[in-house]
Order: sequence, then C-alpha cells, then structure tokens
Amino acid sequence: MNKTGPGKIALTALKTLFKKPATTEYTGKGSPEVEKHYRGRILYDPTTCVACGLCMRDCPTGAIQIINEGTKEDKKLVAILNVGKCIFCCQCVDSCNKNSLSYSQDIDFAMTKKEDLIIKL
Repeated sequence: MNKTGPGKIALTALKTLFKKPATTEYTGKGSPEVEKHYRGRILYDPTTCVACGLCMRDCPTGAIQIINEGTKEDKKLVAILNVGKCIFCCQCVDSCNKNSLSYSQDIDFAMTKKEDLIIKL
C-alpha cells in the first residue's frame, strides 16, 4: 500500500533538500554556462532561402513566417519569429533543406511588452 499524507511529503522534501539541482544556474547575459546543445534564438539566412514554406508547415506552434517584402522577380525574404509561441524545438531548422535556418545559444528573450516578442530575423 502506498503511504500518502503529510509524512510522505515531509520525507520527500527532506530527500530532495540535499540533492544536486537538476538545472543550471542562469548567470546573466552571454552566460558561458549555456550547454553546447542548447537551442536558443533562431538564425535566418535569406540568401539561401527559396521560400518553400517547409519551416512554416513543420512548426508545431506556427511561430515562424517567411514573407516576401519584394516582388515576385526581386524577392526580399524576411523571417518573422514569434518568440512567445516558439517552443524552441528547432523543427523548422531540421526541415529546412537549404540550411537557411539555424539556432544560436542566445537565450535572452525577456521582454516587457507582448508585441516585442515578435522579432524579425
């Protein structure tokens, strides 16, 4: 039988009190403590992009958009990322056949206004 109640909670609290933290401490902007495999801000290279739309289609949250601000003949491709929607799964990076998208280890996304979460890459 599984014991429940205040005794189990206290026992669990005591056990975890002396365990090493599961997360790394944030030490500030440009922190060297970021793990090598950390997926941060998405980077976009418009010179290699062909506007196929695979990144937009494969994004589970619809956080990325590729927009042509030019004409059909003279394309000026721009990527828009909604950081508030992005879950940093990097599915857009994985699905890009032309390697136009990559990710950096930039992790500073704190904003004071919701509108600032939509950034041009």
